Amino acid sequence: MTHVAIIGAGVTGLTTAYALLDRGFEVTVFDRNRYAAMETSFANGGQLSASNAETWTQWGTVLKGLKWMLQADAPLLVNPRPTLHKMQWMAKFLANIPNYRANTVETVRLAIAARAVLYEMAEREGIDFDLEHRGILHFYSTMKDMQHAREVNGLLAEGGLERRELSPAEVRAVEPALRGDFAGGFFTESDASGDIHKFTMGLARACVRRGATLRMGTTVDTVAAVEGGVRIAADGIEERFDGVVVAAGVKSRDVARQLGDTVDIYPVKGYSITVELKDELSRAAAPWVSLLDDRAKIVSSRLGEDRLRIAGTAEFNGANLDIRADRIRPLVAWAEKYFPALSTEHAVPWAGLRPMMPSMLPRVGRGKHAGVFYNTGHGHLGWTLSAATAELVADRVEDELAPQRPVVRPAFALAA
Repeated sequence: MTHVAIIGAGVTGLTTAYALLDRGFEVTVFDRNRYAAMETSFANGGQLSASNAETWTQWGTVLKGLKWMLQADAPLLVNPRPTLHKMQWMAKFLANIPNYRANTVETVRLAIAARAVLYEMAEREGIDFDLEHRGILHFYSTMKDMQHAREVNGLLAEGGLERRELSPAEVRAVEPALRGDFAGGFFTESDASGDIHKFTMGLARACVRRGATLRMGTTVDTVAAVEGGVRIAADGIEERFDGVVVAAGVKSRDVARQLGDTVDIYPVKGYSITVELKDELSRAAAPWVSLLDDRAKIVSSRLGEDRLRIAGTAEFNGANLDIRADRIRPLVAWAEKYFPALSTEHAVPWAGLRPMMPSMLPRVGRGKHAGVFYNTGHGHLGWTLSAATAELVADRVEDELAPQRPVVRPAFALAA
C-alpha cells in the first residue's frame, strides 16, 4: 500500500488525511502537539463563510494599515519594525493587487464547493461540532460601507454566491439580539458556523478508526526528498514514505525550504474570546445567527447553548503568540456594545497565527520533487476552504503515486 505522511494535524492536515484514506492510501500524520487542532484550528471565529471570501489585496487595505499603524487597538496592525521576510512578503502582496478581482471570485467558488464535502465528512462520521445552518449576517454602520459591500457582492455573485441585501429593519429582524443603528446589511443563508476544534478532533478520531496513524506530540526535525519518496526524521526516528503533504500552518515555509520549495507564508495573528454564557440572561441576549461587522473586522458565532465565540483583528508581528490585552479589549467592548445584556465576566482569550500567502490563495499541489505536495497557506479561510483543497491535493497525490487508479474529479479547481 502506498504510504503518505502528512505534516500538521490541523483542519487542513486532517481533511487531507481523510481524503487520502478515501482513496486507499496508508496515512501517517505528524504534529508537535499532544492533540489535534491545537494551533490555528483551535479557536477561530467559527464561520464557514463563502461570504467572507473577499481577498485583502486592494489599496484600501494598504491605506488602512498605514492609517492604523500606531493605533494599538486597530483592526489591522502592522509592527513597523522591518524584517526581510515581512518586507518581501508585503512587496508580493502589493504585486497581487491587480489580481484582487480574479482571486476573490476563485476563492468564492472554492468555498462554495467545500461546503458539501465538509458536511458529508461530518455526517458520515457522526461528528458533533455545534453546526448552525442559520446563515451569516454582515452588517454596516455607514452608507459608504454599504456601497462598498454592494461592489463586493458583485464579485461574490460572479463566483456563484447568493446573498440578500437587507434594510436596517431587516438586519434587526434576522438577528433580534443585535442592538445598534445600521445602514443595512447582507445575509448569506447558505453560510454556516460551528466549532472548528470539535470538528477537527472528531475528524482525527475518524481517521484513526479508518486506519491512519497519528504521531501526536512528535516534532519533525528534518524532511528530505529522496529517490522513490521522502525521508522524515522525527524525535530521533527516521522513516521513509512514498510521499508527503505539508500542511504545517505557519511552519510550512520552513518545511518547504528543506524540500527545495518556496512557500511564502507570513504568520498573521488573530485573536478571539470565548464568552461563557453561564446565566439565562446571557444565553437569551447572545445571538444565534453568525455575524460579521465589516468596519471593525469582528465576527461572532454561537457555539451551542452556552458559548459565544467573538474573533477578529489581523496583526503582522512575526511568529508572536503573545495575548495582548489591548487587542482583546476591543472584542470585549464589541460584545458589550451590540449585546448589552450579555455578561462578559467569563471571556477566555486566545491568539493564533493564520498562515497567509501574498496572493490570499492557498498553496495546493505538487512541489519541485516527486512525492512532495502542499496544502497550506489558507489565511483567514482555513476551515472554510479545507475540505475542497483536501480533495484537490488528494487527487494530485493519486495522479502521481497511484496513477493506475481511476480518479473522479471534483467539480472545482484552484487557479495556479
